[in-house]
Amino acid sequence: MTNNENNNGLSFQTFNTVGGKNFGQNAIPKIREKLKTLGLDGIIIPHEDEWQNEYIPAAFERLLFATGFSGSAGSAIVTLENAYMFTDGRYTIQVKVQTDNDLFEYWDLVSKGPKVWLEEKSKGLKIGYDPKLFTPASLKTLTEAAQFGGGELVELKSNPIDEIWENRPAKPAALAMPHEDKFSGENGASKRGKIAESLSEGGNHAVILTSPPSIAWAFNIRGGDVSRSPLVLSNAIINNDATAQLFIAPEKVTPELKAHLGNGVEVLSEADFEPALAKLSGKNIAVDGGLTSAYIVNVLKNSGANVNEVQDPTTLPRAMKNETEIKGMINAHITDAVAMVKFLHWFDQEAPKGILTEISAAQKLESFRAQSPELVDLSFDSISGAVSNAAMAHYRVSEETNKTIEPNSFYLIDSGGQYKNGTTDITRTISVGEVSDEMKDRFTRVLKGHIALSSIKFPEGTPGCMLDTLARMALWDGGFDYDHGTGHGVGSYLGVHEGPQRIAKVLANIPLREGMILSNEPGFYKMGGYGIRTENLQYVTKATVPQGGERTMHSFVTLTLVPIDTRAVVIEMLSDNEKKWLNEYHAKVYKTIGPLVDEDTRDWLFEACKAV
Repeated sequence: MTNNENNNGLSFQTFNTVGGKNFGQNAIPKIREKLKTLGLDGIIIPHEDEWQNEYIPAAFERLLFATGFSGSAGSAIVTLENAYMFTDGRYTIQVKVQTDNDLFEYWDLVSKGPKVWLEEKSKGLKIGYDPKLFTPASLKTLTEAAQFGGGELVELKSNPIDEIWENRPAKPAALAMPHEDKFSGENGASKRGKIAESLSEGGNHAVILTSPPSIAWAFNIRGGDVSRSPLVLSNAIINNDATAQLFIAPEKVTPELKAHLGNGVEVLSEADFEPALAKLSGKNIAVDGGLTSAYIVNVLKNSGANVNEVQDPTTLPRAMKNETEIKGMINAHITDAVAMVKFLHWFDQEAPKGILTEISAAQKLESFRAQSPELVDLSFDSISGAVSNAAMAHYRVSEETNKTIEPNSFYLIDSGGQYKNGTTDITRTISVGEVSDEMKDRFTRVLKGHIALSSIKFPEGTPGCMLDTLARMALWDGGFDYDHGTGHGVGSYLGVHEGPQRIAKVLANIPLREGMILSNEPGFYKMGGYGIRTENLQYVTKATVPQGGERTMHSFVTLTLVPIDTRAVVIEMLSDNEKKWLNEYHAKVYKTIGPLVDEDTRDWLFEACKAV
């Protein structure tokens, strides 16, 4: 098997240059001509598609087409005279590399997003928007901002980006596949029955589901419409009698799928969805306003339905993994760890030669993962960063940016796999030769934060934002920080990013509950120098309450079983408890993974897991 082939002889990743300044240079003049035709002064172009996906199919990458920016979070506003890019801290460098600095003015997405722009810049302007790409909540915020600024938002009947997009990629049409009960731990009929009960209790006749992860979970189906996520682009209605309608492109449906869904699910075409919504007049319909497009909500309201905003009824049960799903995630992480350990062993042999590149390393890791017949896909394109490229937290290597992995440097690899029994996500920062004392100091501070978050016991009902400080304390003590969240939720053979749980500075009163899986990934990034991140996945479980304790306590169990590079650790900076954690973690790694690899790799793993 070659380095760029998976177990089917195909490469999961490509490293072609994505985006670039020429995209905006070509698209912006055409957009402006379209705006003049429509009598508009500007248009808002979000990253989102009509299903509110994070990673979206190529056919719906409108922001990329219009600007050249390929990140997973961002927005643009193009006016007749100017253009503005909005991105968060993860993409501060990337956005300026990919987009034309002469065309765009750069604004921070979090502190000065489109809302602030509308308040400050929209006076007297008519700004168009596609209602399919915004949730009611986000649209309400923008509408109020435009009114405050003296501007006007104009709803578009069709998206002008689509009308000027030549050679637009085809819409995805992957088959929808059953997700077996042995992986899900609960059949779809049971899940929909519970949803029906909650609808009845809330006085609702039905709920509208348009979010692909929600539909995948409620119907126990998976697909291949969304990059790196086993999702099916479709829509659904679940009724309070537990019957349901699934609206899906006919070419995605097989007899096996229909048999799996059962008699309680009516399978209809995508074109039937809006007419079905129009028939809900007079009924109480539950909708999650944070996941459903404003367009769909408007169709419901115009049909005479009584729309009640609720939290998507799949959100919490999907996040709180059942026993089967936890066992599956444990096994998926063991499978993934075997590939990672083989890679790290190989890397230690090859990197000192000075010929490895970001691409060749990522390809080799992919080939080790693909040795497992259980691998279905990667969970995201690997972040393979050498020297200064690793300082971009969400860097994507291409043939244009590909760097050689240099001696006496750090190499950062953030990667994961999709297996039918689980989804993985792991980051390791590896020393190549002897790194500087400064680099070791920062690496150790990141590790101390990782250990603190992994070790904590916390009362039931504690939200993740209350734990975020733990991962940053050692960095803050030195005057450092990082501009991304510390932990995101992870799905069970679903998206590698999943809500509602998270660990971040952002205040969000979402308690961490048993069965929730989160990443633990503090980092440090020196622009132009190097990047460090240490990431494991962990799940929430009940903790033993100390004698005399009065509260139900929770703690984390680590899923990831891959050694952390102790060569970059300043041992004197670790407390006795931190050394104990590290030694116990490595002992478990060796005990679990050692018997599953060849003798040479096992010998390497033994050294990598030695106690400090």
